Amino acid sequence: MQSLRAEIEAIRTQILALQREREQIHIETVTPEDDSPQAIAQAYRRQARETANQSAELKGIDDAIAALKTQLRHKKQQLDQWSHRHPLEQQMEESRLQAQVHADRINHLARELSEEVKSLKAIADQISPLYWQVYYKPFITGFSNISVPHVRSDGEVWGIVNRIV
Repeated sequence: MQSLRAEIEAIRTQILALQREREQIHIETVTPEDDSPQAIAQAYRRQARETANQSAELKGIDDAIAALKTQLRHKKQQLDQWSHRHPLEQQMEESRLQAQVHADRINHLARELSEEVKSLKAIADQISPLYWQVYYKPFITGFSNISVPHVRSDGEVWGIVNRIV
């Protein structure tokens, strides 16, 4: 819910910035030399050639503001739906999002741990014969069942399983 509010505020800020930028771009009004139809046409054509980039930029800003306002309406609707939900659902959703962050972190650490264990096992396999000859005992024991946790989900139910390295 906080992230949705932050997104809404970011959109509002961007709209205000674009509106300020639009106000700074100024196109002079057309002033024909006289009131004849030919003079009016020439004046507007000359202005169109001279201000083509500014006009295109104004159009781009207007289009961006319109798109952001549409997005803002959509986000506000999401926020309204969110706030009308049952409070337990809100609390559950927020907790689920927090749990997802922790699960992702656990899976990341499990991958790192798995790589470290494999590296250690490779070193142990390499020096164990020499270690037996020198010290008459194994270098490291217990590599037959090393496992790391992994969090997975089918969409609704989460489970933690141990993956053997």
